[in-house]
Amino acid sequence: MSEVTVTVRGEHEARVAPERATIHVSVRADGADRAGVVDSVMHLTEPVRESITARLDTGIVVDWSSKRLSVRAERPWNSEGTQLAPVHYAAVDLTATFAEASALSLWVSEVSAWDGVEVGWVDWHLTAETRSRVEREVAAQAVGAAVTRAQAYATALGLGSVVPVEIADVGLIAPAPVQPLAGMPKMRGAMMQESQDVGGPSMDYEPDEIVISATVEARFVAR
Repeated sequence: MSEVTVTVRGEHEARVAPERATIHVSVRADGADRAGVVDSVMHLTEPVRESITARLDTGIVVDWSSKRLSVRAERPWNSEGTQLAPVHYAAVDLTATFAEASALSLWVSEVSAWDGVEVGWVDWHLTAETRSRVEREVAAQAVGAAVTRAQAYATALGLGSVVPVEIADVGLIAPAPVQPLAGMPKMRGAMMQESQDVGGPSMDYEPDEIVISATVEARFVAR
């Protein structure tokens, strides 16, 4: 046995505490008069905007946005099957990204008691710089795991060192040819996956760690 092709999978993951929290908030009003409903929701939204921008100036909030006012009307039915006069609904949706979970909790405790305010879900995430750095580190560790596994196979077969032939995202390496692949190694980037608990709206302001993982498939020639 002079040469064997070894195909392996390498995996690695890192758990990182979230650095940012983006909260979704809606301000709503309803009533029989369209103009009055619009005026009401704009009046209710203003203090929410002011509370966000005040924190933006101090660095507690790092970014925020507000969507356009949305207005709709529905004609409800009563228990006797009669369609009633239209009811108008108006809403403004806002998002704010907080730098600290504790500051987010204090803000939510404040605004959730205000008229018309509905506090939605929170997206926990990392800064772009941290995410890129951790992804690079995890990718390197996944490749290292593949090399270690391939070398273990080669050693078990009584062979020496392994030479990389191909490395790719999961599922991209074609079935092994009859003869070992020749030429320069073909390199592709590691596939990154960032995962959090997925579900409905969450009011949890003490988040779990964010999991960043990488999985690669690699082919080596063991001699």
